[in-house]
Amino acid sequence: MIDMAGYYDFVLGAIPLAAASIATALFLGGIVLTTAISLGCVVAAGLVGHAMFVRTPGRSTTTAAAESTPSFDVAD
Repeated sequence: MIDMAGYYDFVLGAIPLAAASIATALFLGGIVLTTAISLGCVVAAGLVGHAMFVRTPGRSTTTAAAESTPSFDVAD
């Protein structure tokens, strides 16, 4: 669970960073400002889509497998 939380923290930081840095780089490279902002936001939307649909939030497989295996205590 902690591993996935780290991934989503990274994605939340990468969304504005990607949008701003790509838009700035394209604008400084000579692209019109509205086009540069649009392309930067397309990359940011791709990060959101990856976080929502490729690495879906939910329980990890190791946690689900551990919870589905019953454990029995020895009776005295």
